[in-house]
Amino acid sequence: MPEPPSILFINRVFPPDRGASGRCLADLAGRAACAGWRVTVLTDGAGPAEAPRGVAVVRAGGRGEDRPGVRGYLAALARLTVRALALPRHDVVVTMTDPPLLALAGPLLAVRHGAAVHWCHDLFPALLPVLGVRLPRAMRWVLEGAMAAALRRHARVIAIGRCMAGRLRALGVAEPAVVPNWADTAIRPLPRAASALRARLGLGERFTVAYAGNFGLAHPLGALLAAAAELPEVAFLLVGDGRGHPAVAEAAKRLDNVQVLPFQPAGRLSDTLAAADLHVAAMDPRAGGLLVPCKIYGALAAGRPCLFLGPADSEAARLLTEQGCGDVLDPGEARGVAGAIRAYAADPARCAVESARALTAAQAWDADAAAARFLALAAAARPAPCASAPAWGPRHG
Repeated sequence: MPEPPSILFINRVFPPDRGASGRCLADLAGRAACAGWRVTVLTDGAGPAEAPRGVAVVRAGGRGEDRPGVRGYLAALARLTVRALALPRHDVVVTMTDPPLLALAGPLLAVRHGAAVHWCHDLFPALLPVLGVRLPRAMRWVLEGAMAAALRRHARVIAIGRCMAGRLRALGVAEPAVVPNWADTAIRPLPRAASALRARLGLGERFTVAYAGNFGLAHPLGALLAAAAELPEVAFLLVGDGRGHPAVAEAAKRLDNVQVLPFQPAGRLSDTLAAADLHVAAMDPRAGGLLVPCKIYGALAAGRPCLFLGPADSEAARLLTEQGCGDVLDPGEARGVAGAIRAYAADPARCAVESARALTAAQAWDADAAAARFLALAAAARPAPCASAPAWGPRHG
């Protein structure tokens, strides 16, 4: 009987660690195991892991910091690379983008293992200046050249958006594949009247706008806060954490209609998202094609329309436009944002129609659909003579 195909995923975070990439990895790894793959996840830190059935999790050590600095990321990169080289051979090794330069290790890991696949959630080092990391010009030039060369040597590069695939082609990557992200599988659509959080906050019938997720440095919220100042009749919820959280929380203190809430665990996610009538996602225009805000998918899975404050050619903008479940605005135009929110608040019928479209879009592209596509690409990348892989079986929730 032939050995099952094997796949090794490498990412710095994995549940219960925080991080959207870790949650996506857990979804995909579990489905790969159900499809008949032998699955190993190599992650950082030394604590326990919440591994799906059939998934072996190996910890590389380290402190498992939530958001390490540059030295911490480099140390994690070294630990993960050394540990991956010591693991038994796998047919496919998948690097992700946490730590940021992990793709550089892909060609080396392919010598020990089989095909190297890079699952690109963020495109580094190009994203570093947007995040406030300033490198000497010569160092950045060397890193960008090294990254482009490494990506071209992977058997397959998988982007999470069409905009990102375009950036990769510009680096010389031939035929990058696109597998968009999906909503957290814990999210279930609820009517707003069923939201315990909404009742606890005393929102009543007030139209409510929410930003829920990472307060990252690439997600500017100045226009949203300025819009909140123009719309005292509208309630705003800012939910999550991140490096930009302290500044946002400080600015929100001056606004009576804005409430700032901490990061919400998966068990409260559906209830939290259901508290809002309209969701907002934001992205620095300079980050176009370098990342795709995953909070878009959570809003759609909750059955809510979404405003995207970011570049019109981003995957997030195209999704909302193509599915007719939101609007796209310049992140620097506070009056435009206020006007869009006011228009939604005055048109319950529009909200209802776009809510239904949002839910349809989320159900059409979920973790099962993404896993089927990803595993087909991984199977095609496997070196001969192991050219076949188990077909994708029944759907798993």
